[in-house]
Amino acid sequence: MRIITISREYGSGGRELGKRLAGILDFDFYDKEIISALAANKDLDQDYMARTLARGGPQVLETRRSPSGQSVVQVTSLQEQKRVIQMLPSLGRDFVIVGRNADILLKDYQPFNLFVCAEMEAKLRRCAERAAEGENLTLKELERKIRSIDKARYHTRELLTGSGWGVPSAYHLTINTTSWRIPDLAPAVAEFATRWFSSGAAAASGR
Repeated sequence: MRIITISREYGSGGRELGKRLAGILDFDFYDKEIISALAANKDLDQDYMARTLARGGPQVLETRRSPSGQSVVQVTSLQEQKRVIQMLPSLGRDFVIVGRNADILLKDYQPFNLFVCAEMEAKLRRCAERAAEGENLTLKELERKIRSIDKARYHTRELLTGSGWGVPSAYHLTINTTSWRIPDLAPAVAEFATRWFSSGAAAASGR
């Protein structure tokens, strides 16, 4: 089984890169939304995961009512998400997973670990282009948001794993997307990953 994990700076295009890699390599794809949806099922088991993913991913999230009566997605704990991530290999399928400290949680499976980064100007541009409807942040506000999210990722990893987030030695490949279009970059990364798996580097990294 081949696993690719992607850690990334906010706005660097890591999620898009992961999704394109999964498409090129014919791997399953997991991101925050899919993991959270699976973790919302309290009776999670391998059969449930297989059935759900076979029909194209989670269709229904567990919900609760806010005090105002509005339906909102049930928040799942980090522990529940960790349980989902550590069950994914039991499905026996190759996959790409974005975030969630999966490189640490799945280290026994010798995954290929990527870190995706970019210069602030490029991250600001990407975030502005993909902003949700009605989100009108100034560039200064957007930069604060980017720095805040990355800081939270750093502290979450430190808390859960005791290891550094974004430290080059923790990953097999670090990619700076600043001067790249993700559709142009993805095939090259897919080729690199394929060679990495076939070269025996995966087994060597587990020693």
